[in-house]
Amino acid sequence: MSRTVRTARTARTPVRALLAGCVLAAASLAAGPASASAPAAAPAPAPGGTGVREVLFVGNNWEGTADVLASTGDLAKVGRINMIPDKEERLREIYLNPIKLAFFLGIRGSAGEGHDQFVDDMYTTPDGTAVVASRPSFADVVSIDVRTGRINWRFPVSGFRSDHMAVSPDGTRVAVSASTANTVHVLDIATGRQVGSFPTGDKPHENTFSRDGRFLWNSAIGDVTSALDAPWLDWTKGDRKITVVDAQTFRTVRVIDMRERLDAFGRSDLSDAVRPMSFSPDESKLYFQVSFFNGVVEYDVAADRITRIKELPRNPATNADRTTWVNDSRHHGLSMSPDGTKLCVAGTMDDYATVVDRASLAEGPLVPANKPYWATVDGDGTACVISESGADQVTAIDFATGAKRVSVPDGDHPQRVRIGHVPAGWTGPQ
Repeated sequence: MSRTVRTARTARTPVRALLAGCVLAAASLAAGPASASAPAAAPAPAPGGTGVREVLFVGNNWEGTADVLASTGDLAKVGRINMIPDKEERLREIYLNPIKLAFFLGIRGSAGEGHDQFVDDMYTTPDGTAVVASRPSFADVVSIDVRTGRINWRFPVSGFRSDHMAVSPDGTRVAVSASTANTVHVLDIATGRQVGSFPTGDKPHENTFSRDGRFLWNSAIGDVTSALDAPWLDWTKGDRKITVVDAQTFRTVRVIDMRERLDAFGRSDLSDAVRPMSFSPDESKLYFQVSFFNGVVEYDVAADRITRIKELPRNPATNADRTTWVNDSRHHGLSMSPDGTKLCVAGTMDDYATVVDRASLAEGPLVPANKPYWATVDGDGTACVISESGADQVTAIDFATGAKRVSVPDGDHPQRVRIGHVPAGWTGPQ
């Protein structure tokens, strides 16, 4: 059933009357059924002859905004978009539904570190007229017209939380993890209609399309909110695996359990929860981070085995209590230079970022950073851009030298950083 996006209205919300029941409901609920698909309201085409401009989108998760920056150079601010223009309407729905409210408050008290998660991941349409974003606390994906700031379409995901996304190489489809439903939805980026879905392991997280668009990889990270973080309790975290599907039929073509591969490499001490990942340019090697580990794992795709593991420096000031690490992360954020020679690593809990030589796996200078949460590549491919979620800024690091280039301020708790496009001359919604 399609749902029409309505204008937000203020409403009184009987929150206190529902809280007691919500706590009990949250403890007993399993993943919910699949939600309805979104209406077919496509964004308007870009103005003729004006072209598009490449930019960086920075999602300020706790604030519910996206800062738009120049994609190269000084990362100068171009504009800002409110990613939750329907906040009042969404909150009214949540407050009037004890089950939804229980999960909403659960996200705030766990993954949100006491805050609501309003914008996780973002991609723009090929013509630059709309930005599509996952909003964990609202359990949905929305398309927002960058010129008006209004919602084009909204897709409620299965279950109660949306998470990481990926866009197909041709820019026509977007995949989103429904983390409490163990499902990935694949949507038409222009209309929001679901074109397919597939089941995953527990708590699907990162999504990555192959370069030719034929396959879609998803990694399930299991339960990252429990306090059972001791290495010997790692088995309690759930079914963690990589699921590879055909991107047209959405049938599973391969399942990879990194537990077996890590054990074979002699690292049974490491978690098998695969976090951010990055393929080599020829897709022969996959590099990824795992929960609780300050380092990078190299996996040979064809040989189906782990070939190298690089442990990176530990910050002596980092709390040794693993239960204090954000969502089981130690390092969370990984990208590769376009030529495939360098990796950029966000050392989240160790408060640094560094460029690693791919051939030798030797790290460069440790660039101080405040809880860096993501790493991507800038527009000309010469720098890595990290989000410093603890300092509300993004920082560019030179791939060639490993040195910091520039830092620019952003909104509250920047997380995902993605290359995108906006109409030429755009400075924000009008």
